[in-house]
Amino acid sequence: MTAVTDQDPTEHADQPDDGANRARAAGKPSPGTSQGERAARTGSPESWDDGLIARRVTETTDGTAGTAFPVRDSRSAAPATVTPLVYDGPLRSRLEALRELVGLSRTRLDSRTLSEAGRVLDEATARRRLSGQHTVVAIAGATGSGKSQLFNALAGVAISETGVRRPTTAAPIACSWSDGAASLIERLGIPPRLRRRPLPSGDGESPLRGLVLVDLPDHDSAAVQHREHVDRILALVDAVIWVVDPEKYADALLHERYLRPMAAHAEVMFVVLNQIDRLPGEAAEQVLDDLRRLLDEDGIALGEYGEPGTTVLALSALTGDGVGELREALGQFVSERGAPARRISADVDIAAARLWPVYATRRRTGLSEQAREEFADRLADAVGATAAGEAAERAWLRNANRACGTPWLRLWRWYQDRGEPATGRIPARAQADEEATARQRVEQAVRTVADRASAGLPAPWAQAVREAAARGAQGLPEALDELSVRAGVPAGRPPRPGWWPVAVLSQASMTILQFLGGLWLLGQIIGFMAPNLGVPVLLMVIGIVGGPLIEWSCRMAARGPGRRYGLEAERRLREAAAGCGRARVLDPVAAELLRYREVREQYGRVVGA
Repeated sequence: MTAVTDQDPTEHADQPDDGANRARAAGKPSPGTSQGERAARTGSPESWDDGLIARRVTETTDGTAGTAFPVRDSRSAAPATVTPLVYDGPLRSRLEALRELVGLSRTRLDSRTLSEAGRVLDEATARRRLSGQHTVVAIAGATGSGKSQLFNALAGVAISETGVRRPTTAAPIACSWSDGAASLIERLGIPPRLRRRPLPSGDGESPLRGLVLVDLPDHDSAAVQHREHVDRILALVDAVIWVVDPEKYADALLHERYLRPMAAHAEVMFVVLNQIDRLPGEAAEQVLDDLRRLLDEDGIALGEYGEPGTTVLALSALTGDGVGELREALGQFVSERGAPARRISADVDIAAARLWPVYATRRRTGLSEQAREEFADRLADAVGATAAGEAAERAWLRNANRACGTPWLRLWRWYQDRGEPATGRIPARAQADEEATARQRVEQAVRTVADRASAGLPAPWAQAVREAAARGAQGLPEALDELSVRAGVPAGRPPRPGWWPVAVLSQASMTILQFLGGLWLLGQIIGFMAPNLGVPVLLMVIGIVGGPLIEWSCRMAARGPGRRYGLEAERRLREAAAGCGRARVLDPVAAELLRYREVREQYGRVVGA
C-alpha cells in the first residue's frame, strides 16, 4: 500500500478547468490537477476527490490503471437521521448528582477545584446530543510507532500520510464508516478537508459500521501544536487505540502522562504492539508480556479471561499480521455502542477521585451533644450565671431574715448598713477587668466549639464552619450583657412563701410578750401594781428566747426555697445565654454542617456508594 496525500480543498476533481484539460491532452500534469489525478498517471494511488469521500484508482496486473469507485458528494446527499445518545439510569443518576454537587459547592470551593467536574458535565451534555449510533476512536502513538500505517490498514486504503519524515501526521484526520457522524467530527475540530471515507466493502455492510476513526499527530512530537491536538481530542473521543512499538513501549512519557492518568478508562482503551515483524522468534511474546506488566503497574485493568478492561494485541500494520484480529475486536466493540457511556462514566470516576480530598472524610463529623452543652456552660460562665444564682439566693435569704428576724436584730442591721462606707463598692477598674475577662471567655468558647465542629472535615468545609462561627461571634458579648440584665434577678423583693406571715406574726407576738413583761415589771417597781415577779419575768423570758428561736427556725426553713430561687435565676440566665449562643453561633455552624452532609450524600451518589 503506497502513500496517499490530501488534495487542496479548493480543488474539485469533478470541475476541471480548461488549463487542466489542455494539460491532460498534452499528457502533462497541470497546476490545477489534483495529486490523486497526478498519482493515477504516474502509477501511484490517488487521494480523495473532495476531502469527504474516497476514490481509489486500482492497478491491474500489467500496471495499467483500473476502474475507480464512484464518487458520492455528501453535500448533495440527503442528511442521515441521527439518533442521540441515551445514558442508562445509573449514569444519569451520577451525572445529576454531580451537577447538584457542583451547584451546592460553588460558594464553598474555588472554580479551579470544580473545573474538572464542570468540564465532565459539559462534555456529557454535548456528547448526549450527538449520535449514539457512532463510536469515535482515536489512534494515538509516538513518533515512528506506525499508527498512521495501522490507520490505513483498518481503512483498507491509504488515507493518512506515512513516511520517514518526522513528524508525518501534522493534523488529525477522521475516517467515518457510515453517514451521520458529521457533528461528532465537527466537535473534534477536524475540518472537512481532513475527513475521509474508507474503501467500500464488497460483501455488503462493513463490520465497522458506526466507527469514526481519528488518526492523531504524535504525542511526543517536537511541535507544540501537535501535542495540543492530541491532548484536546483525547478528552473528546469515546475510545483510544494506543500504538506502541518494540523500542518505545516502555517510554516514561507515554506511561506517566497518558496511560497512568487514564487508568480509569481501561474499558475504552486498546493497546497495540505494532511492528512485531521486526522481532525474531518468541521475542514478540516476551515484549507483549512486558507490556502487560507495565500496564498493570500503571493500574490499568487488562481485559483478559472475559473480564472488562483494556485489550492488548500484537500486530504488524506493514504485513497485515494481527490486523484482522484488531478489526474483529474493534467491530465487536463498536457494535455494542456502549463506549460513549463508559467513557463518560470513567470521566465521572476521575472527577470524583480528584474531588475526594474536598468531600470525603474517614471520621465522624459534626457537633456532639456534649460539645453543645460545654459551649452553653462556657457562655453561662461568661455571663456569670452561677454567681447570679448565688446572689439571688443570698438576696432571698436576706429578705427572709429581715422579715422573720427580731426587731432588735433588724434595727442593728439597719444601723450597720447605714454606717457602711462608700468605699465598699466595686471600683470601675474592677468592672472593666471583669468585662474584658468575660469577652475573652466568650471568644474562647466560640473558638472551641468551631474547632470541635470542624474537626475531621475537609479543609474547605472546615474553613466554612470556622468562618460561620466567627461571624456569629461578632456582637455576641454585647448581646450576652443585655440579656444578663433582662434575665437576671428580677427587680424588687423576692417572692414570699405562705408561711412567712405566720412567722412574722409569731415574731411580733414574742416582741409583744417582751413589752408586756417589761411594762409589768416597771409597774411593780413604781408601785402601780402588786409585786409579783414570776409572771412578768416569765413573759419576758418567753419573748426574749422565742424571738431568736423563731428567727433561727425561719432561717432553716428558708434555705430550701432560697436555694430553689437561686437555681431558678441561674437557669433563666443559662437558658438565655444558651439561646443567644445557639442563634448566633450554633445554628450557622449547624447549617454549614448540614450543607456538608448534603454534598457528602451527593458525592456518595457520584461515586456510586
